[in-house]
Order: sequence, then structure tokens, then C-alpha cells
Amino acid sequence: MPHTAVLDARTARVLPWLVAIAFFMQTLDGTILNTALPAMARDLSEDPLRMQGVVIAYMLTVALLIPASGWIADRFGSRRIFFSAIALFTLGSLFCALSVSFNQLMISRVVQAIGGALMLPVGRLVVLRAYPRREFVKVMTFIALPGMVGPLLGPTLGGWLVEVASWHWIFLINLPVGLVGCLAALRFMPDLKSEVRTRFDSVGFLLFGGAMVLITIALEGLGELQMPHARVLLLMVIGSACLAAYWLRAGHVETPLFSPQLFHTRSFAVGIFGNLFARLGSGALPFLIPLLLQVALGYSPAEAGMSMIPLALGAMLIKPLAKSLIDGFGYRRILVVNTLLLGSLIASMATVDAQTPTVLLLLHLGLIGVVNSMQFTAMNTVTLVGLSNRDASSGNSLLSVVVQLSMSLGVASAGALLGGFTVPGAEGEAVLQAFHLTFLCIGAMSMLAATLFFQLDSKQTMAARLIDEE
Repeated sequence: MPHTAVLDARTARVLPWLVAIAFFMQTLDGTILNTALPAMARDLSEDPLRMQGVVIAYMLTVALLIPASGWIADRFGSRRIFFSAIALFTLGSLFCALSVSFNQLMISRVVQAIGGALMLPVGRLVVLRAYPRREFVKVMTFIALPGMVGPLLGPTLGGWLVEVASWHWIFLINLPVGLVGCLAALRFMPDLKSEVRTRFDSVGFLLFGGAMVLITIALEGLGELQMPHARVLLLMVIGSACLAAYWLRAGHVETPLFSPQLFHTRSFAVGIFGNLFARLGSGALPFLIPLLLQVALGYSPAEAGMSMIPLALGAMLIKPLAKSLIDGFGYRRILVVNTLLLGSLIASMATVDAQTPTVLLLLHLGLIGVVNSMQFTAMNTVTLVGLSNRDASSGNSLLSVVVQLSMSLGVASAGALLGGFTVPGAEGEAVLQAFHLTFLCIGAMSMLAATLFFQLDSKQTMAARLIDEE
């Protein structure tokens, strides 16, 4: 078992700040990019409606590496891995800013994502092992606060930087923060290692990761990559075969990447599959909305960024009420109704056009933020609430993977639909119609998850704590 750190007073005070800054860098990067996509597309001579690969490359890489993060930290030491994670994220940011082609930018985003995938899981693991259980919730609450500020600040800051400088600065602002983070990691991050060498399920990792990559590329092939349908079908079949092979194998090895036993807990199984499908819609929104506002409705980057603020504000406002609402109505009722409402609100974005009053648009986005945040909180909690202490770590890791994977699939699906509905050379009203049809389809897809949440026990209510990483 990994040993527990004994922290001096100064390190105990600084460590939560260090992990919080890493969390802030990650959440800021996840939202600051979207408002800059049209400007990046113009500079790189790409179609702004086919820029989803920049977003997907990051999310998919993070999803791939999350399962290995704990084992890597135990094997090589938390200080070395946390320092390397911040350094890679910072270096990847520099490479992104220096990119002169779409392919260079994609590769740079992968480098950035390798660091991003390790920062928060390793930081959270160190906090779990370094602080007494009575202080853990308080420390993690402090660390989560910057994660709420990132989505609030990101879109506006991204739009403003594009207008007053250039899109390169959305990556360059990470450099000084990353440099300070690297120095602080060397000074204050405890160096925890596992005293016992555990075998990593490398075959399972390759099968599971291969399935995620192949299925995502297949969806991308329908959109941005414009692959022949035969190749897309082949990728989907191979990806599905890899996933089937993983689950068949996982039931017969001693330490699988994710044990099939987890799915014997009904609330976990429903929560995982519900997350996967419900987040197809919510994951597509940060990509679709800034594009709609700039490409179809003529908003400036700064105006599009500020229009996203109600999404984050709505999400923050509902947080204090989530526990009492779930305690009062139960998981099944909340998730079924909330999923249908979220899908309807996403689909109703098809009514937005140049004549829509700004106040009405902002209210619409704020309501989406409220419902979306309630969805995240309820889905995350119901997924883990029924797991034993022995299975909680593995279940949380799989949930984190599914969150990232479903968001990347959401962006890929939105890109494929948008590309399919857009007639070559389309302008003006034809482009707006493509967005409207895409929102209708994404909303309908999200609503299908309600059938999954209906399978929950109607009497199940809230656990002692909320699981919330949004």
C-alpha cells in the first residue's frame, strides 16, 4: 500500500493551492478555446465548422490516460509525475501557440492533454493520502472552487484575447502559471510511491483505449475527416470488437483495468450508461454555441464569450440546492425529468436566430446552465453512491473516463451532424439552418438517456456527500 505523507505546516497550507491552480489551468483551458475556434480556423485556413478535432484530441487523450494515472504516480512517485504533468501541459501550450497548421495544433493539443490528464488525478490522490479523513472534504471543496471559476472566466477571456491580441494568447497565458506551478511542485509536492509493485493491466489498457480511439475517429470520419462510409464502418466494427474483447477478458484476470463486477451494482451501471448518453448533448454545447453565435449570427469573439457567462452562473447558482432537491424527489424522478428538460432546452436552441432578443438568449443559456449542472451532480452521485469502499476508487476512475469520453463523442457527433447538414459553399440562412437541425438532433439524443434513468430504484435518495467534478 502507498504510505501516507507527513506534511510540515507550510506544505500543508500550500499543497491545496498547488492542486487548485492545476485544476484551474485545466478547466480554464477547456473553456477558453471554444470562442477562439473561428479565429483559429481563419488563421490556419480551415473551415470553422470542422475545428472539432482540436477539442476532441484533448478530451480523448485525457480519457485514455486517466486509468493509468494512479499506477504511474505509484510507480514513479507523485512529485515527479505532478511536476512532469504541469511541465508537459505548459510545453504543449507553447507548442499550440507556435502551431502554423491544423495538424501541428492537433499534435500540440495531445502533448498538452497528456499533462492535463495527470495533473488533477495525481493531485487529488496526494491530497487523499496526505490529509486526515476529517480534513479531506474541506480541502477538496477548496480545490474545486477554481474549477467553477474557470468556466466562468474562460469564454469571455478567450473572446477578449482574440479581439485585442490573437488566438495564440489563449495558450501563452498558461506559460507563467505553468512555470510557477513547476517550481512549486518541486518544493511542496510530497513524493509518494507505492511500497508494493502492482501489475498494470497493459493488455486491457490497449484494448479499452483502442476501442475509444477507433470509435471516436469513426465519428470524426463522418464529420471533419470526411472519410468514405466503408472506412467509417470498418473503424466502428474494429472499435466495438476491441471493447467486447476487453470486457470478456476483464472477467478472467486478477487486476483488470476496470472490473465487470462494478456493474453488478445497479445504480453504478445505470449511472455510467446514463452519463455516456446524457453528456452527448451537454458535451457538445461549449463547442456548438460559440460557433453558432460567431459563424451564423455574426457575434464578435468577445460578445460570444460574454454570452456564455449565464451557462456558468446558472451552474453555480443551483449547486447549493442540489442535495435537498435529490433528497426530496429521489434520483429517478430528478434524473428522468431533468434529462427530458435538458434535451428539450438543447433542441430549443433551434429557435435562436438573428431576431432573438439578447436578453431572451441569455435567459435561455442561463436555464440550460442550471439544468445541466443539476444533471451533472445527480448523475455523478448516483453512479458512485452504491459502491463499496473497495470498489469506490475503480468506479470513480471509470466515471472520470466516461465523462471525458462522452464529451469528446458529443463534440464528434455534433461535428458530424453539422458537417452533414451543411451544404458545400453554404452561407447565411443555410448555415443557420444546419445549426438548427444539429441542435434538434443533439437534444433528441440527450433525451434518450431518460429511458436509462427510469431503471433506477424509485426509493434511492442522496448519499452523505455529493460527487461533483464539473
